[in-house]
Amino acid sequence: MRNIVVIGTQWGDEGKGKIVDLLTPHFSIVARYQGGHNAGHTVVIGDKKFILRLLPSGILHPETICVIGNGVVVDPQALQSEIAELQTVGISVTGRLWISSRAHLIMPYHRAIDIATEDALGDEKVGTTRRGIGPTYEDKISRRGLRVADLLDKESFRQKVLAHSNAAIKRLRTSGHNLSDDKDQYDSYFQAVECLTGFIKDTTYFLNSAVKAGKNILLEGAQGTMLDIDHGTYPYVTSSSATAGGAAIGTGLGPNKITGALGITKAYTTRVGSGPFPTELNDEMGEHLRKQGNEFGAVTGRPRRTGWFDALIVRYAVMVNGLGTIALTKLDVLDQMPEIKVCIGYRLHGKEINELPSTASALEQVEPIYRTVKGWQETTAHIKHYEKLPEKARDYIKLIEDLVECPIGMISTGPERDETIFLPNQLMQGWLM
Repeated sequence: MRNIVVIGTQWGDEGKGKIVDLLTPHFSIVARYQGGHNAGHTVVIGDKKFILRLLPSGILHPETICVIGNGVVVDPQALQSEIAELQTVGISVTGRLWISSRAHLIMPYHRAIDIATEDALGDEKVGTTRRGIGPTYEDKISRRGLRVADLLDKESFRQKVLAHSNAAIKRLRTSGHNLSDDKDQYDSYFQAVECLTGFIKDTTYFLNSAVKAGKNILLEGAQGTMLDIDHGTYPYVTSSSATAGGAAIGTGLGPNKITGALGITKAYTTRVGSGPFPTELNDEMGEHLRKQGNEFGAVTGRPRRTGWFDALIVRYAVMVNGLGTIALTKLDVLDQMPEIKVCIGYRLHGKEINELPSTASALEQVEPIYRTVKGWQETTAHIKHYEKLPEKARDYIKLIEDLVECPIGMISTGPERDETIFLPNQLMQGWLM
């Protein structure tokens, strides 16, 4: 049984889309277990680039079954648009995409609430994508959300939507926000809903039956460990469980059925939105990383904040996710640098610490302790064999392994599927049998 979770170890944008796409042929099913359309997974195949927001990255493989699990929040209009985009290039999802009947729905009023809430916070805003993700999870926890299963009774669903919309308008107006009660915006919403009803399934039973039948499942997370609602840099986090534990919650698979976790780690560090970022570079070097790494959000287009590799946050991710191995991405972005810094610890109030502070305010105050290593100043782009990497690049990889206390099993040297190095890692080889 090989049911593996793929997890970002930093603040998201580590390159999970490519890695999931690359691993998909070794699995029968790919399942998304949390998040919404607020994060994009980019997959490059030849001269085509696909940005997948809700659909699992395995959807580009015609023989693969894909599941949107109960832990995901679904915007019907966004999903309809994404399915249509694939159809224009000849990729059909019919018969191989299933949406959990237990997944919660993003409503037009959730988007309005998200925008109003962020605007009201001013300089203290979290930095959400304003797509209604947080308010949908808030309604879920408050037990007033609407779920995919509700779509099956069309008339009842329409009545519930309008009633919930009126209630949301009243709640916002009570707190001083003006939310439009224009019902015309729901016409396109209800049309999108009609297109999704053929994909609804109780995926908890489906996935557990698949495991019982001996099929292997690749579990795909969105965002990254440091954006997890419990283990991230709270309150500057997403609204769901982005760590390995979320895979059991977001799919209905028991923890004993999940057999491993693969962490995706960028060779430097990036972050989008507000919140602490100890190794951030607000200088020419930071701009160089942004340009060389094309560090702009796949969904929002927002420029990402950039900084040196932070071993503390990745070591923390290794611990909380129980990672067995790591896939290292974007090594080539560092190719031109004569020197590279790696954060090996923090100094807080004059005292050296080797653990991640639990509060955002403390993390804002830390001073990174760096180790400086010589760069390789040779290209690593497109290299497909480990021994052909420059010696100093191999030294950098070994240093990361030692600092984060986890072996590296894959190295991505470009966006294409075949621009990947597989290291002699027994665990990784076992997953790809």
